[in-house]
Amino acid sequence: MTQTQKPAIAITMGDPCGIGPEVVVKAMADPRVYASCRPMVVGNVHAMEQAVSLTGVPMKINEADDPAGSGLEPGVIDVVDIHNLNPEDITVGEINPICGKAAMEWVTKAGELALAGVVDALATAPLNKEAASLAGYKSIGHMELLQELTKSKLVATMLMSKNLRVVHLSTHRSLSRACELVKKDRVLDYLKLTHDSFVKFGFKDPRIAVAALNPHGSDGGLMGDEEAEEIAPAIEAARNEGINAIGPVPADIIFHQAIQGQHDVVLCMYHDQGHIPVKVYGFEESITANLGLPFVRTSVDHGTAFDIAGQGVATHESMLESIRLAVALALGNGLGDP
Repeated sequence: MTQTQKPAIAITMGDPCGIGPEVVVKAMADPRVYASCRPMVVGNVHAMEQAVSLTGVPMKINEADDPAGSGLEPGVIDVVDIHNLNPEDITVGEINPICGKAAMEWVTKAGELALAGVVDALATAPLNKEAASLAGYKSIGHMELLQELTKSKLVATMLMSKNLRVVHLSTHRSLSRACELVKKDRVLDYLKLTHDSFVKFGFKDPRIAVAALNPHGSDGGLMGDEEAEEIAPAIEAARNEGINAIGPVPADIIFHQAIQGQHDVVLCMYHDQGHIPVKVYGFEESITANLGLPFVRTSVDHGTAFDIAGQGVATHESMLESIRLAVALALGNGLGDP
């Protein structure tokens, strides 16, 4: 693909019991999507037709016979349907392992299309982790599933809202387990991954700030020793390899500093430490991207929202932003506009 070509983007529909189909349809109705890429949905034709009816957007649904030739006609949503879900099995607003399984299989199919070079990037709507677990999956998130599919050694989740970017040392772990994962070698590996990814994104010398685990950065060891024993040595080792990393910086100040432009990205220690500031700073437009996969994968930064599913009131800004970022990264434009 050259810079003048439109990248092919596989948009997974997410759990059909949630707001995924709705936000996908609303996002694809934005003319900027077809102007910048060749989008196709990996999901269920019936669920997409229901979403079009629910939202009233002027779009038509077409089952795609050939993914390689999809996404060419504005106003027509090409759906790659692997026929793994019956319409009567969709229970909107309810946790359903049948739908959870189907949604995971759509992610796998999209990953396979990316590995085969049929699509240039993935943009994913939300899964329901409980439904996936009830369906028998041990890897209950996009990142974990795609890591297994691609046999990638090290991957990370990065959340973004405006100029705040946060990479997570761990994501879907209990807090006690997440604390156990704060080790020098792991912190160093994630610093290297973050640095290398941001260099690819066009940052000449990315400024990485590392969050402390404990309150006040442990206050000199009064509240834990992870800063002195694990995090600081990892930062020193990274700096010795030419990585522009600082910290550990107390978590109650580091995100403000990043928003003010002092850091390009923050490496945080666990899920909520990074998710909370990003969502408070810009919930509607917040999105995620994976580092370390052999292809681009971006996603909305919200859940399946079963409480409002089927009502037509879900906002699609995050889905639209995730498609925009997928296009930018697929074109090699980094984190900028496509």
